[in-house]
Amino acid sequence: MSVDIGSRLRHLRIARKLSQRELAKRTGVPNSTISLIESNASNPSVGALKRILDGIPIGLAEFFAFEPERPRKAFYAAEELVEIGKGAISYRQVGENLFGRSLQMLKECYQPGADTGKVPLVHEGEEGGIVLSGRLEVTVDDERRILGAGDAYYFESRRPHRFRCVGPVPCEVISACTPPTF
Repeated sequence: MSVDIGSRLRHLRIARKLSQRELAKRTGVPNSTISLIESNASNPSVGALKRILDGIPIGLAEFFAFEPERPRKAFYAAEELVEIGKGAISYRQVGENLFGRSLQMLKECYQPGADTGKVPLVHEGEEGGIVLSGRLEVTVDDERRILGAGDAYYFESRRPHRFRCVGPVPCEVISACTPPTF
C-alpha cells in the first residue's frame, strides 16, 4: 500500500491555515522543498518529514494514521473559493480539501506586472487555462506568447514555465492542473 505523502501534507497544512512559506519559516525547510513534496515530485527522508511535521505540529505516527475525509461537495459559491495565493497574484481554489482528488481548479487574477518569478516553474502533471480578461504572457520552454481574452494554454508541467500579466489591467484566468500542485 502506498501513502500519498504530498496530498496528505498539503491537506494538513491547509487545514491549519498555513502557507508553504509560513511552514518553511517555522521549520527551516525551503518552501521549494515543501512544494516538491506536496506535488509528489520529491520523497522526503524520514528526518526531513519529521522536521516539516513539527512545524504543523503533528507526529509521524499521527500523520500516517490520519485519513482525511474525501471531499463530497459538488457546488461552490464564489465566496467559498479558497484563496491560496499571495500579493499581486490571487489563486482562488475550488474546494478546500483536495485530498484524494486528481484535479485542481483555480480562478487566477494577476495584477498588472505580476509575475510567477524569474525562475521557471517545473513540476509533474499537466495544466491548462483560458484567459477571461486582460493579457497574460505565458512562457513554456523557450516559447513565449501573449494571450488575450478567449485564448488558452495547455502543456505538460514538467516543461519549464512562467506567467506574467502584461498591460495596464488585471488578467483573469480559469485554470486546471493535475495532479493538484499548489
